[in-house]
Amino acid sequence: MKILLKTKLIVSLLSVVLISGLISTVVGVKLIGNTIVRQAQDKVRLDLNSAREVYYEESKDIRDVIRFTAIRFFLKDAILANDREKLTTELQRIRETESLDILTLVDAKGCVLVRTRNSMLYGDKTNNEIVNCVLSEKQPVVATQILTREELVKESEYLAEQARIELVPTSKARPRAEVEETSGMIIMGAASVFDYDGTLIGVLYGGNLLNRNYEIVDKVKNIVYKGKKYKGKDMGTATIFQGDLRISTNVLRDDSTRAIGTRISEEVYSQVIEKGVPWIDRAYVVNDWYITAYGPIRDINENVIGILYVGVLEDKFTAMRFSVVSTFIGITILGIVIALALSFLLANSIVKPVSRLTIASRRIADGDFTQQVNIRSDDEIGKLGNIFNFMVTSIKNQDTKIKEFAQAKMAEAERLAIIGQLAAGVAHEINNPLTGIILYCDIALKSMPEDDVKRKNLEKINHEAIRCKSIVKGLLDFARHKKPETKEASVNQILETTLFLLKNQPLFHNVNLKNDLDQSLPLIKIDVGQIQQVFMNIIMNAVEAMDGKGDLSIKSQLSEDEKYIEISFTDTGPGIKSEHIKRIFEPFFTTKGAVHGVGIGLAISHRIIKDHNGKIVVKSAVGKGTTFTIELPRCRTERIA
Repeated sequence: MKILLKTKLIVSLLSVVLISGLISTVVGVKLIGNTIVRQAQDKVRLDLNSAREVYYEESKDIRDVIRFTAIRFFLKDAILANDREKLTTELQRIRETESLDILTLVDAKGCVLVRTRNSMLYGDKTNNEIVNCVLSEKQPVVATQILTREELVKESEYLAEQARIELVPTSKARPRAEVEETSGMIIMGAASVFDYDGTLIGVLYGGNLLNRNYEIVDKVKNIVYKGKKYKGKDMGTATIFQGDLRISTNVLRDDSTRAIGTRISEEVYSQVIEKGVPWIDRAYVVNDWYITAYGPIRDINENVIGILYVGVLEDKFTAMRFSVVSTFIGITILGIVIALALSFLLANSIVKPVSRLTIASRRIADGDFTQQVNIRSDDEIGKLGNIFNFMVTSIKNQDTKIKEFAQAKMAEAERLAIIGQLAAGVAHEINNPLTGIILYCDIALKSMPEDDVKRKNLEKINHEAIRCKSIVKGLLDFARHKKPETKEASVNQILETTLFLLKNQPLFHNVNLKNDLDQSLPLIKIDVGQIQQVFMNIIMNAVEAMDGKGDLSIKSQLSEDEKYIEISFTDTGPGIKSEHIKRIFEPFFTTKGAVHGVGIGLAISHRIIKDHNGKIVVKSAVGKGTTFTIELPRCRTERIA
């Protein structure tokens, strides 16, 4: 058996090395060349994603500037007061500070109130699709849009001239009758302006013209390609096309000027513009060959209106392919020579230890963990033998520990099950006598004179019996795990219902309730009854902590990542000690004493929120009050264009 294995190993090694060497010599060059091309294509595909991210960040910055400006108080006040002078002055300052090409304000009917770059023209009604979308949806929007020369002239004669580009004759481009492009492509954002009652009173829109604006393409080149050069040329380039026309690029002509006005080939235009499918392949760009990637740019209606391009010089990859192929051929030849010399020695040194390991492995598979192999060598086979022996010992030890752990866990589970059944039974048995005690105490108290000396003791018995019944009820509620029955509901509506039920109680008469509820919160899937129980527990705890005197602030809002709805309850009570915060969700733990509760409400609330895939966060400082924040996941995500 050993001789047969040794022979097979030698013959196999020699055959594989010789055949692979010959085949690799013949076809290796082609395979390596194709691999390098694929790697180059994969790189430009990733580069295009990076360029998209830069483009998206520019869009996001414009959206944020517009959105944050739209909620500023001066804007609301000036619109309500019809103060055009203040609107013009402040918006012009913001446009210059934020480096925007356009910043315009329209009223709720779409009529222009202020154009910051053409303040003398106002009162006309805009027909901008982005503005119309915001007027309809009342949500911030950012998108790329084509503006005609007439629309640009209204905003600024300078912008209209900046957008005008003469078409440069380009080989393989699709035929066009025009000699120049007068419209412009712009990244535009818009946001609603509301008055203090939440009524829409206007829309603020603005953006930056991309024609002859090189900020994005140069940022892509600096971030993705880090300004690297190859043989004096930029290693990577980026371009923004309006349709098939280069309107922003760092691709250079032979005279070192930017290739504005040149156009893409008809083949690329057909695939990217007409079909909306990215193009990734080699292409001749202006004056050199590049590995390129073209991706569509869409407007707010998902129509393809432009192209985002990145490209890497092909010369770099051609040189790389030659270098790798040469290295590969040398390594192949050297490997054949070395393999022929070592195949016999390797076969003899491998077969014997492998046989020992095979026999020992088979016995271990049958459950015999006493197996050890004796391989005396300092090479990898020897290390493998030592590791094998160590592995067998570890498996044996782990097997013993797992058996012991499993037995202990089973015993513990049985004990907990018995204790749980006993606790539930005891709770039920105690509940009936307690009900009788409370009933007879009430009867006795009603028939007993107010000045009876025994009345105080009887009232204490009644109070303690009621407290015991509350403890039993809390224990039963906590033990009775009910899954949420969810449906779409409004968190704000549940809060308002809960406060309506509680605010007329005597304990709330000296509590100042402050509500800050975000009325734009979406509906989420929750168990209304359970969530109301949680809100009631937390509100009652807060009021009792303040002894019925102080401020209770309730706020609802979306989290920063818009994945959760946050509801916070902030009181001005004495606060919670740091050593108590980590225990407040334990059953029957309380810092309020026997008068106010038994310490089960927060434990039940914690479990309910956990069953809703949410969480409760507590922040408190002694003497400064406490804030409970509930985070509930949204049932759907919303996209801001």
